[in-house]
Amino acid sequence: MSEPDKFEDDLLYALTRTGEGFRPGRADLVAGGYRRGRGRWRRRSTAAVVGGAAALALVGTGAVYLGFPGARDAGTVSAASAPAATAGGDGATASATPTSVKSSAPVVITGDEVVATFQALLPKGQVSDAKGHGTDENKGMYADANLVFDDGQGRSLMGLSIQKHRPKDVQPQTCPTDLELASLDSCAVTVLPDGSKLMLTQGYEYPDHRATTKEWRASVARPDGGLIGLSEWNSPQEKDAPDSRPNPPLTPDQLKAVVTDPSWNRVVAALRFDGVDTEAIDPGLSLHDRESVLTGLLPAGVTVTDRRSRDLRADFELAGGGRTGTLTLTVENWAKAPDDRPGPEAYQGAESLPDGTRLLARGAAAKVPKGVQVVDAMRPDGVEVLVTLVSKGDPLLTEAELRAVATSPQWTPKK
Repeated sequence: MSEPDKFEDDLLYALTRTGEGFRPGRADLVAGGYRRGRGRWRRRSTAAVVGGAAALALVGTGAVYLGFPGARDAGTVSAASAPAATAGGDGATASATPTSVKSSAPVVITGDEVVATFQALLPKGQVSDAKGHGTDENKGMYADANLVFDDGQGRSLMGLSIQKHRPKDVQPQTCPTDLELASLDSCAVTVLPDGSKLMLTQGYEYPDHRATTKEWRASVARPDGGLIGLSEWNSPQEKDAPDSRPNPPLTPDQLKAVVTDPSWNRVVAALRFDGVDTEAIDPGLSLHDRESVLTGLLPAGVTVTDRRSRDLRADFELAGGGRTGTLTLTVENWAKAPDDRPGPEAYQGAESLPDGTRLLARGAAAKVPKGVQVVDAMRPDGVEVLVTLVSKGDPLLTEAELRAVATSPQWTPKK
């Protein structure tokens, strides 16, 4: 499967598990999941992805694409016993993460070290197919490891990912309101003594339950921006493999012990912030500015009935012809942050317009849920316009009308 195809499959999977569905008013979540998905994907597009060994970690009602690309093979080894974790009365791990870790540390962590640390935190058992990435790769923006673990009761794929976000880019840790819709049996969020937020979920690989493969996950968001996630399956592969055991091997407490262990402090300290500096790419367009431009681009009969904004994103409630929908608009000026600008590989398969704009449109003909339309336009001057529409019932706007919004030259930065 090609990287663009894999991205679309994973995007679909993420969007169908947001917990809030795709009701009008939730287009911001869809856009957020799409934006974060493309960001993670483009940063990792040069890495070899182990066939299907990727995890989509739901962070509340948003979605983060956490791939587990592998470049090394550590062979088959025995895992050491996990260090004991002392839990308090609320279930929080006593060896909590520090409130701050300096990001300027010149330490370099190799993929082999990440794998070794991961293995040392597992219970006794056999580990095979272990691979990892360290801070010496991919500009030090993330570290990860994936392996197959067998405690004697059946083989289980496990994937670990470590990132570090700037304060504005920290992902929320909240459970979806509808566990059944999110394909989860359970979800719990705990605030640890140091202020970290730990989320534990027990769910399934396939939202439609076409297979019984389970995915259990722990994710901790730390005050220093560190985000450590661990997923495990009751199968040696994430997809397309028979279940090897009734449940994944690690209990929720064991998952928590791994992601909150202080062994990861060195890795987090060695990572670069991988979130994009929103202040640098802010085009200076206020909510009023965006609404003024958008109103002039909407077809006759469609009006804005409500609006709100957060950071670079603006959400507009639309109505027309008896139909309603939520349009989320994001305008970013990548000319001011060329190192973070999405490269050509992020637009594989995109349409090239006469003015040099690269355009990606996903709607009814693509692998996007019914009622969701996404148009992403990157102009030669570095201005990117992302338009997401979630309609109730029939699409409120046609793809051509959305394309007209995304490609309009009226989106001119003011700073």
